[in-house]
Amino acid sequence: MFGGHGIYLDGVMIGLIAYERLYLKTDEQSLPRWREAGCEPFVYDGKGKPVTMSYWTPPQEAMESPALMQPWARLALEAAVRARSAKAARKPPARRPAARKAK
Repeated sequence: MFGGHGIYLDGVMIGLIAYERLYLKTDEQSLPRWREAGCEPFVYDGKGKPVTMSYWTPPQEAMESPALMQPWARLALEAAVRARSAKAARKPPARRPAARKAK
Protein backbone atom coordinates (compact mmCIF):
# COMPACT_ATOMS: atom_id res chain seq x y z
CA MET A 1 0.00 0.00 0.00
CA PHE A 2 2.64 2.56 1.01
CA GLY A 3 5.84 0.59 0.43
CA GLY A 4 6.40 0.05 4.13
CA HIS A 5 5.33 -2.06 7.07
CA GLY A 6 2.25 -1.61 9.25
CA ILE A 7 2.47 -1.93 13.03
CA TYR A 8 -0.65 -3.38 14.63
CA LEU A 9 -1.77 -3.79 18.22
CA ASP A 10 -5.05 -5.41 19.21
CA GLY A 11 -6.25 -5.37 15.60
CA VAL A 12 -5.66 -1.67 14.92
CA MET A 13 -2.83 -0.08 12.98
CA ILE A 14 -0.93 2.19 15.35
CA GLY A 15 2.09 2.89 13.21
CA LEU A 16 4.09 2.26 10.11
CA ILE A 17 7.67 2.09 9.00
CA ALA A 18 8.36 3.70 5.63
CA TYR A 19 11.56 5.00 4.11
CA GLU A 20 13.43 3.75 7.20
CA ARG A 21 11.39 5.98 9.54
CA LEU A 22 8.83 5.18 12.23
CA TYR A 23 5.48 6.98 12.08
CA LEU A 24 2.73 6.65 14.72
CA LYS A 25 -1.03 7.19 14.37
CA THR A 26 -2.43 10.64 15.11
CA ASP A 27 -5.84 12.26 14.97
CA GLU A 28 -7.35 15.71 15.50
CA GLN A 29 -7.37 15.22 19.27
CA SER A 30 -3.70 14.21 19.59
CA LEU A 31 -2.18 16.17 16.69
CA PRO A 32 -1.33 19.32 18.71
CA ARG A 33 1.00 17.28 20.94
CA TRP A 34 2.85 15.89 17.92
CA ARG A 35 3.23 19.36 16.42
CA GLU A 36 4.42 20.89 19.71
CA ALA A 37 7.10 18.20 19.95
CA GLY A 38 8.41 19.07 16.47
CA CYS A 39 7.35 15.77 14.91
CA GLU A 40 6.86 15.35 11.16
CA PRO A 41 3.95 13.85 9.17
CA PHE A 42 4.15 10.93 6.78
CA VAL A 43 3.76 12.41 3.31
CA TYR A 44 3.80 10.48 0.05
CA ASP A 45 3.46 11.36 -3.62
CA GLY A 46 -0.08 10.64 -4.77
CA LYS A 47 -0.17 11.03 -8.55
CA GLY A 48 2.08 14.07 -8.51
CA LYS A 49 0.54 15.68 -5.41
CA PRO A 50 1.76 15.37 -1.82
CA VAL A 51 -0.63 13.42 0.42
CA THR A 52 -0.30 13.81 4.19
CA MET A 53 -1.38 10.84 6.28
CA SER A 54 -2.42 10.75 9.94
CA TYR A 55 0.91 9.22 10.99
CA TRP A 56 3.73 11.32 12.46
CA THR A 57 7.29 10.64 13.57
CA PRO A 58 7.80 10.43 17.32
CA PRO A 59 10.30 12.88 18.87
CA GLN A 60 13.89 11.93 18.11
CA GLU A 61 14.77 11.47 21.80
CA ALA A 62 12.04 8.82 22.12
CA MET A 63 13.67 6.66 19.45
CA GLU A 64 16.35 5.40 21.84
CA SER A 65 14.32 5.29 25.05
CA PRO A 66 11.45 2.91 25.78
CA ALA A 67 10.38 5.14 28.67
CA LEU A 68 10.20 8.20 26.41
CA MET A 69 8.52 6.26 23.59
CA GLN A 70 5.74 4.83 25.76
CA PRO A 71 3.58 7.99 25.97
CA TRP A 72 3.80 8.44 22.18
CA ALA A 73 2.86 4.82 21.56
CA ARG A 74 -0.11 5.22 23.91
CA LEU A 75 -1.24 8.34 22.03
CA ALA A 76 -1.02 6.36 18.78
CA LEU A 77 -3.08 3.48 20.20
CA GLU A 78 -5.71 5.87 21.55
CA ALA A 79 -5.95 7.62 18.14
CA ALA A 80 -6.24 4.28 16.33
CA VAL A 81 -9.00 3.09 18.69
CA ARG A 82 -10.91 6.36 18.21
CA ALA A 83 -10.58 5.99 14.43
CA ARG A 84 -11.90 2.42 14.59
CA SER A 85 -14.83 3.51 16.77
CA ALA A 86 -15.68 6.39 14.42
CA LYS A 87 -15.53 4.06 11.42
CA ALA A 88 -17.82 1.55 13.12
CA ALA A 89 -20.30 4.31 13.98
CA ARG A 90 -20.47 5.39 10.31
CA LYS A 91 -20.98 1.84 9.04
CA PRO A 92 -24.65 1.14 8.27
CA PRO A 93 -26.18 -1.78 10.14
CA ALA A 94 -26.07 -5.12 8.36
CA ARG A 95 -29.21 -5.87 6.39
CA ARG A 96 -30.94 -9.10 7.18
CA PRO A 97 -32.54 -11.00 4.35
CA ALA A 98 -36.29 -10.66 4.22
CA ALA A 99 -38.20 -13.54 5.77
CA ARG A 100 -39.89 -15.81 3.25
CA LYS A 101 -43.60 -16.33 3.44
CA ALA A 102 -44.76 -19.88 4.04
CA LYS A 103 -46.79 -21.41 1.21
